[in-house]
Amino acid sequence: MKCPFCGHENTRVIDSRPAEDNNSIRRRRVCDECDKRFTTYEKVETIPLIIIKKDNNRETYDRSKIEGGVLRACHKRPVSARQISELVDAVETEISGREDREIPSAVIGEIVMEKLKDLDAVAYVRFASVYREFKDVNTFMDELKKVLQ
Repeated sequence: MKCPFCGHENTRVIDSRPAEDNNSIRRRRVCDECDKRFTTYEKVETIPLIIIKKDNNRETYDRSKIEGGVLRACHKRPVSARQISELVDAVETEISGREDREIPSAVIGEIVMEKLKDLDAVAYVRFASVYREFKDVNTFMDELKKVLQ
């Protein structure tokens, strides 16, 4: 493993343990050259998920797209980076646990909205307004009523 600080190729593992999600291994490493420490995560490589977009095009799953949408929805909200990461981890776990290797983006959007609803109501409405492409105030109000119930 190459050191992210000095680029040296010899690093040693000084601690290994299961990560919080129990789906990966957290490894603490030290560089033999500069003595700096860093953490890596080891995850099982699986068959890639294929996402079916609204226009029926297919593309490989990209975690950063979900993270970006959730980050935008949570902008200036009291939601920590750790909470966002945990939410995306939970979405990822749910979709990767499905038998289908092709998943419609609509299914992922619904899962994200369900998890955002529990995390932050304003972030949920922001995400829903973009995801559901509200055409008028009435559809927006219908979504708000769901949150207020």
